[in-house]
Amino acid sequence: MLQKTKGLVMRSVKYGETSLVVTLFTELFGLQSYMVSGVRKTSAKGASTAGQYQPGALLDLVVYHHGQKNLQRIRESGWAYIYRNLYNDIRKNAVALFMVELLQKCLRQPEPQPDLFQFTEDALRHLDDADPLVAANYPVYFALHLSHFFGFRMQDSFSEENSILDLREGEFIYHTPSYPEWAGPEMSRYISMFLKAIHPEALSEIHINRELRRKLLDLILVYYRLHSAEFGEMRSLPVLQAILE
Repeated sequence: MLQKTKGLVMRSVKYGETSLVVTLFTELFGLQSYMVSGVRKTSAKGASTAGQYQPGALLDLVVYHHGQKNLQRIRESGWAYIYRNLYNDIRKNAVALFMVELLQKCLRQPEPQPDLFQFTEDALRHLDDADPLVAANYPVYFALHLSHFFGFRMQDSFSEENSILDLREGEFIYHTPSYPEWAGPEMSRYISMFLKAIHPEALSEIHINRELRRKLLDLILVYYRLHSAEFGEMRSLPVLQAILE
C-alpha cells in the first residue's frame, strides 16, 4: 500500500551504480530500510536527488509499505524541513550526527513511536537555529532526554542530601555505592540541571567548560551501556569531541 509519512534519515549505503539503501526512522512505521533506485544519477531536471538522503535529513515521503518485508521502497520524497545552518556549520553537523547515531543505537524494532519522532524532529530543528552555547550543550541535553522514550530516564531527585548519581539505578542517592558506576556531587548537580532543561532554549543558562561537558557526556554514555543492550561504542563521539574543542 502507498502511505504518506515523515522520515528522518539515519544512514545511507550505495547500492549498484545509481541506487541507495537508506535506513529511515519514520513517523508511521518506526525504523525501516528502503531501496531508492536511480537516485544517484543526474536527471533531466539537473543534479541527482541523493543529497536528500544525508543523515539527519527530515523528509516527506510517499512509500510502498508491506509489513512482512525487510526492504521497502520509496515512490516520492522531498524535504519536510530545509536546514538553514545544520549542514553548513561543522559543529552543528557533528552534533546532529551524534544525535542520529545515538537514536539508531537505541531503536530495535520497526514499531511506530510518534512521540519519539516528534521529539527528535523538534530537537534537530531547534539545533539548526541554536546559538553556539546551546549547540555545545545539545549532546548532553539530547542524550539525557532521549532515554525517557526507552524507559530508563534518570529520576531527577537531586538535593543536598541526595547528591550522588547512581548510574546503575538512574537516581540520586545519599551514599556512595559499592560499585564504580556513580557520579559525585558536582557532576550530579549539572546532570540535574540538564534534566530540568525541558526546552532547548534553557541550555543557554547552563555555563560549563569543554572539559566538564566531555565528562558529563562520558558519564551519560556509561549510563546508556548499562541500560541499553549491545550499545557498544559511539563512532561519532571522537569527531564530536574534536570539533567541539
